[in-house]
Amino acid sequence: MKKILLIEDNDIIRNNTAELLELSNYKVEVAENGKTGVEKAILSNPDLIICDIMMPVMDGYGVLHAVHKNEVLKHTPFIFLTAKTERVDFRKAMDMGADDYISKPFTATELLTAVDSRIKKATELKQDLTAGTDGYNSLLQIATGKKAIEELTQYRSINTYKRKQVIYSEGNHPSRIYYVLKGKIKAYKRNEAGKELITDLYNTGDFLGHIALLGGGTYKDTAVALEETDLAIIPGEDFNELLHKNPEAAGKFIQMLAKNIAEKETQLLKLAYSSLRKKVADALLMLQKKYQDQTDGPFTIDITRENLAAVAGTATESLIRTLGDFKDEKIIDFQKQKGKIVILNTQKLEQMHE
Repeated sequence: MKKILLIEDNDIIRNNTAELLELSNYKVEVAENGKTGVEKAILSNPDLIICDIMMPVMDGYGVLHAVHKNEVLKHTPFIFLTAKTERVDFRKAMDMGADDYISKPFTATELLTAVDSRIKKATELKQDLTAGTDGYNSLLQIATGKKAIEELTQYRSINTYKRKQVIYSEGNHPSRIYYVLKGKIKAYKRNEAGKELITDLYNTGDFLGHIALLGGGTYKDTAVALEETDLAIIPGEDFNELLHKNPEAAGKFIQMLAKNIAEKETQLLKLAYSSLRKKVADALLMLQKKYQDQTDGPFTIDITRENLAAVAGTATESLIRTLGDFKDEKIIDFQKQKGKIVILNTQKLEQMHE
């Protein structure tokens, strides 16, 4: 049950409004002035604050200011409830960061519509957004109220890449981003000796090329299709325009990029300090997490031994020996005809230490 803090000095309005909200299945806490309201907000951390403007002790503007100064409360949706209807009052409230403004007298429908809308939006913004199409689509739908992915990718040129065909190369300057409509892609770097390390894997619904574009530099790795792949081509100016028009969307997208960087740091630590068995186990788990569908049964990995070795950061010969050990231990198996890897025991891979 969502919790609402109602700050209102008029007893009749406070009681009637609280009753309306409680009948709509909200848990309501009330305060009769701004100072008490701030104290209760800090103690209870509500999902929404509804606050009158003209009140004794501390007015509504003071409450909003105090809420925005508090690290825990600063993102809490805030609705002003007031008899002040002049445009200058409305503008001041919104400029200070209020999410909505309801004028007295108001109807039950007006109140509940505003409350439901603000709580729904706040709930969606708190969701953990992934880097794939669902997360990106949710992000932009929250910020714009539109199906932004469809708008961004619709009517774009679609390029088909054959297996092993290069999509972009390290050192080149980006001018576009790519959206995976179908297929699988690897991004990799090579050292001076020519040894390959896979830095990322992409699947249907992922974007790629956006990090280099946002960074304003060159591609830091090379992207190659692992199988026949269809990509929607999105010009860089279209992508930048979308982000520049939507500060909220841009901020959330930055959070997603930060999450990606944190995952890369974890991957590098594992490559640097893990044993061979742990590296191979982590590579298998990474592929399972990336490509597992919703069907029942053991997860099957269709990847060459060379590419799997590049994901694990080890030599192909060492990888093959370790896979053989895992097979003997009944952790994995091989499909006889195609040589695909079948994961039989995910738990043992997760518990691998040496």
